[in-house]
Amino acid sequence: MTPTLATPPLPDTSAAEKLTLAVVAGGLLALLLALADADPSRQRLWFWAALGLVSGGALAWSWLKFGSRPAGVQHDNLWLRASTSRGAVAWVTGLVLTGFYVVLYWFSGDDGHGHFGVLNNLVHPLDGFSQALRGRPADQWFLYGTFYTLAVLLMGGRALWKYRHSRYQVIRTASVMFFQLGFAFLIPGILQFFQQPEFYFSYFWPLKYDYLFPSTVTSLLKNGGLGVFMVFWGAVMSLVATPVLTYFFGKRWYCSWVCGCGGLAETAGDPYRHLSDKSRAAWRWEVRLIYPILGLIVAITALLWVHFATGGTLLGEAGTVAAKWYGFAIGSVFSGVIGVGFYPILGSRVWCRFGCPMAAYLGMLQKHFSRFRISTNGGQCISCGNCSNVCEMGIDVQQYAQRGAPIIRASCVGCGLCSTACPRGVLNLENGPREGRYQASPLIHADSLRILS
Repeated sequence: MTPTLATPPLPDTSAAEKLTLAVVAGGLLALLLALADADPSRQRLWFWAALGLVSGGALAWSWLKFGSRPAGVQHDNLWLRASTSRGAVAWVTGLVLTGFYVVLYWFSGDDGHGHFGVLNNLVHPLDGFSQALRGRPADQWFLYGTFYTLAVLLMGGRALWKYRHSRYQVIRTASVMFFQLGFAFLIPGILQFFQQPEFYFSYFWPLKYDYLFPSTVTSLLKNGGLGVFMVFWGAVMSLVATPVLTYFFGKRWYCSWVCGCGGLAETAGDPYRHLSDKSRAAWRWEVRLIYPILGLIVAITALLWVHFATGGTLLGEAGTVAAKWYGFAIGSVFSGVIGVGFYPILGSRVWCRFGCPMAAYLGMLQKHFSRFRISTNGGQCISCGNCSNVCEMGIDVQQYAQRGAPIIRASCVGCGLCSTACPRGVLNLENGPREGRYQASPLIHADSLRILS
């Protein structure tokens, strides 16, 4: 008889956890009822009941799952659960997320009479909130911003409980929650309330690619002092502050602390971080895609400025068409439909790893110009694989740790989960001097270690 290893059974979910998950399911059902109900008053009732049930149920489940248990990274059974191992639940979740993005981008535009297609019944219940914040009725993008921010806040609460033993993770999670709520949701809305241009102070070129386009710059300059400040802010943050901050802190200052895309990945995408492909083939595709995308938006921006400088006679409509196609293929399909919709299948940082031009820009600075590195002590590595398992950027951290080699990769976003998950303290995030940055750590011989009993 050939011996086999039986798959261990999954631990039973407690009755309290099942109850909180049922509350979340009830909230999702209420959302469907709001979508289907033709009566406006009942739409509002179902909609706000849905948000309340989902929020309360998600926070209660997070507390029972992580907050009420001993602190520490607990990633047991991730590859056994259908929801986190590309099983049926993961595929259904991915299809629902992808479907939502498809409907949002292409089937919910305003028809000119205040009707927003498939999502109309979910948009109008937010009219009161939108009027209070922005001084105008809600639209499909306000609905999306509300859902997006709520997801970061709720799953951010989960992350705070899950990683509460790590001061770095707590501060980092609180940071992305703060920037998403304040800089990416409330401030743009308040600007609209005062009849000012909608502007996102936490997004910069080349991620927010049109912020340095001639049309955007000239439009902002017409809005007086605030518009001039917005142009100044965007240019300085993109071309001056980004290199300086990346020199001192690596790309983590933005990708893991400020960016809304990274904020969603670090909170709502945290259950799927282990799904990132760590093969060499995946790395090759990463290089083939992300740097040409950066080159493309740099070329489009440069051509539009040349077109502008020549009085609009050089390119005709070609520059505008190229910008629109870039926005469709990269800004919508890649960053939204694939980047978020495929969380449960490909991991949480698909967009950041393969498509984000800001990540490519920051990555080149980090690899060749920055002081940031993750140092390793190979003498203490026990090859448990926890570090590689939690790396959302597809880096096989364990191979570096075993050799005592520093991790200086353009793709590393400095989330620090590899260090947090290490049971031996092998990995350490450092902003040390550039001298000796690529040198491996000296191995500590076993005879030099003091064994504590």
